[in-house]
Amino acid sequence: MLNSCRGCHTQLGSIKKDTGVNFAVFAPNATQVYLCLFDASGHSQIAMIDMFLHEGGTWSVLVEPLKEGALYGYRVEGDYDPQSGRLFNINKLLMDPYGKDFFGEFTWSERHFCHMPVGTISKLDNAIDMPKSKVTGLAKYTEKRPNHPWSKTVIYECHVKGATYKHPDVNPEFRGKFLGLADPAFISHIKKLGITTLELLPVHAFVSEQFLTTKGLRNYWGYNTLNFFTPHKPYLVDNDVSEFQRMMATLHEVGIEVILDVVFNHTAEAGIDGPTLSLKGLNNSGYYRHLPEEPSVYINDTGCGNTLNIDDPKTLQLVLDSLRHWVEVMGVDGFRFDLATILARTSYGFNAHHAFINAILQDPVLNKAKLIAEPWDIGPGGYQLGAFLSPWREWNDKYRDTVRRFWRQDEGVLPELAKRVHGSNDIFEHNQRGPLNSINFITSHDGYTLADWVSYENKHNLANGEVNRDGHGENYSFNCGKEGFSTDIDIVNLRLKMQKNALVTLLLSKGVPMIAAGTEFSHSQGGNNNAYCQDNRTNWLAWKPSQQDHPLSYFIQELLTLRKTFSVFQHGFYVHSDDSRFSVCWLDENGQLMSESDWHSEGRKWLLYSIQDRQLEQALLIIFNAHDVSLEATLPCAPFSEHWQFALSSCDCAKYDSADPICTISAQSSWVFTSLKEGNIHG
Repeated sequence: MLNSCRGCHTQLGSIKKDTGVNFAVFAPNATQVYLCLFDASGHSQIAMIDMFLHEGGTWSVLVEPLKEGALYGYRVEGDYDPQSGRLFNINKLLMDPYGKDFFGEFTWSERHFCHMPVGTISKLDNAIDMPKSKVTGLAKYTEKRPNHPWSKTVIYECHVKGATYKHPDVNPEFRGKFLGLADPAFISHIKKLGITTLELLPVHAFVSEQFLTTKGLRNYWGYNTLNFFTPHKPYLVDNDVSEFQRMMATLHEVGIEVILDVVFNHTAEAGIDGPTLSLKGLNNSGYYRHLPEEPSVYINDTGCGNTLNIDDPKTLQLVLDSLRHWVEVMGVDGFRFDLATILARTSYGFNAHHAFINAILQDPVLNKAKLIAEPWDIGPGGYQLGAFLSPWREWNDKYRDTVRRFWRQDEGVLPELAKRVHGSNDIFEHNQRGPLNSINFITSHDGYTLADWVSYENKHNLANGEVNRDGHGENYSFNCGKEGFSTDIDIVNLRLKMQKNALVTLLLSKGVPMIAAGTEFSHSQGGNNNAYCQDNRTNWLAWKPSQQDHPLSYFIQELLTLRKTFSVFQHGFYVHSDDSRFSVCWLDENGQLMSESDWHSEGRKWLLYSIQDRQLEQALLIIFNAHDVSLEATLPCAPFSEHWQFALSSCDCAKYDSADPICTISAQSSWVFTSLKEGNIHG
């Protein structure tokens, strides 16, 4: 026999108490909210309990006796009037927005739609096709965190499933799961590379869009959130959400951080013609942005049907509560915010001092987390690279495009290339930020892989079912002489060398480097530059013994060891001419300072520069030659040793006689030299 009373409304969600469970949900315009309890199978509704309204629009009820593991959902009575933005429908079972776990799978059916057709309320009950929220009580995460400073952070962006699903040395039970990332075989690999931080594609519970499932495809990337608090259930081995905490504890123990790619810009409920699953049925007009003059029309700054309304205090609270849960309870170290511009947009446009930004800055939990913005969306004024404030970091797509264009042999790129490898001061210094605010990358999950960047000039996205219309049209790519796969040894070698050139540029630039998973063994997606719906070998990393010994893996190790040695890459400020410790010199092929005309010579497709730390008496000389002919370069005098010492090159046949100041820099190659006073190594 269940008993119920008013309960407490101050903490949303389901909270286990000594004698029962307290439930609280926000639905300010509802006339009645019901808590619906289900049997252990999730199929039969066994109770429908009236909840109590509190001031401000929160409803609560305390149910006794009730235990952890109980399954539930909400039904809401109220006006059904799409024209005013109200979509209350008691026939729709709603997931708890604050649910920390759920039971069962989501199944697409016409029962999820509140209106059939729009304007006509649907009488179909969707409970049979809905997961049921589940009462759970996870303890706070207490393990020690690595807390790597940004100056020593190296990011490896990967997908939970794709990273280990085909790894032969990972425990078969754990492959493609959270625990697969904590398997010794995977940990050994990323540690050997020199990675400090995993950035995981979305792990909030998500579903595939109906237009994909009807084509036999899935949303693989995960940018279609169902719930902001629950880990994606297919990534669990035993359907136990605490497995995420186990993964975090193991990774932290070996010094690996985890950043989550989070999607707070939209949800899986889409627009007016989308399903009613949670927020839409509780407070549609508050949780989502609508045209002020037409509340039935969703603002679609995301391209996914709806846009979360962070201006609303309860929506802002939902986002902040989710973030704190993932830090305090699940143990994560930071977040990369998908389409972050949306989170700081008001009806008047982007605002770097938006309530969301300010709330995080003053939050004693979140202001210690790593924060990365994807600083663009498709809405008005959507491109905001450089506009976020400290301590935010930002994905720097200008870095990506400039490096790609230089190695593609585009003309007139040198001035911008110099800015990008030096940390993009033109983008970040205006608001008192430094080079470590730039997340430098050349490839990510979105777009070509590094191998495909040098293998395809045109996108090959037919498998996505959109007649090759989707994906970026301009990728600044080249195919080295043949489109796609090739067995021509000259093409194969050139492609490998060009990938090395990109890695030298990336890992020896000022800023925080990010490598996309699979880069280290030339993973290819067959030219698909929008593989978001390919849950198959297109995306799964193909682990083979030969690939784990791939030359790019060793090359990345060398570069990251070199990066760690030189202090300039950990220096958090830009180097200018009046700097008493550091200096940067841009040189011509004669070892002299570049002239103004050198910078703007369209035929010049090479860049030479030295960077020095006078205090530690260490220097690097870096030479990029993107031209298809070799360059005779006169090296300047080595500042802290008798001669420059050859460190590495993208060219396997690189040779250098330290006694000869002239070095032949082969075509389409990069070279690195060092000058160190003996023993002066920065750790």
